[in-house]
Amino acid sequence: MAATVLGRSVGSRYTTQITTAHHQVIADEPGPEGDDLGPTPYELLLSALGACTSMTLLMYARRKVWPLEEVHVELTHERDYARDCEDCDGSEVQLERVRRHIRLIGPLTEAQRVRLAEIAARCPVHRTLSAATRIEDVLEPA
Repeated sequence: MAATVLGRSVGSRYTTQITTAHHQVIADEPGPEGDDLGPTPYELLLSALGACTSMTLLMYARRKVWPLEEVHVELTHERDYARDCEDCDGSEVQLERVRRHIRLIGPLTEAQRVRLAEIAARCPVHRTLSAATRIEDVLEPA
């Protein structure tokens, strides 16, 4: 399943209109550089992972008829600089880290909670972000 999203700059700063097949959302940078009219690109990235995690866990629990009532996913993005790494070649290497705190609401057994934690790592967006994703740029003619 291929997804197509269009990002189009609008206005004189960084505001970007994002259009999918059926929806629109605005992304922006916070002030003073941006107008803060929408989430930042990293907030949108974290939102995709949080939404996919929640949906995946709910689908799995419903298929198993487990009493999962709600899923809360809180995510943060950080950058670490590794000073002692094996493949650094003497320079500082920037490591991206996403922390995902998952709260499962409902009268689940401990075994169900453990299984859902395992399933969280299998959500499609998690797998995409964890994979060696290739991004191919094509510059369109003027």
